[in-house]
Amino acid sequence: MEKVLETTGMVCPFPLVEAKEAIADMAKGEELIINFDCTQATESIPRWAATEGHEITEFEQIDDAKWRIIVKKGK
Repeated sequence: MEKVLETTGMVCPFPLVEAKEAIADMAKGEELIINFDCTQATESIPRWAATEGHEITEFEQIDDAKWRIIVKKGK
């Protein structure tokens, strides 16, 4: 199962805040697809995922200032 979180247009730290809220309701092993355009989130989301025991299964730059990260819930 996967969930898509569209945070394009949100300023930091809101993509990370939204990701934390979204993944809290997910089961272990499910994937959260986060679309965003906030440059700071390219560092803050992977750092948060590593700290919380989640796995980044994909990290892709889609456009000049747009990214997609897929986080697989751990723990």
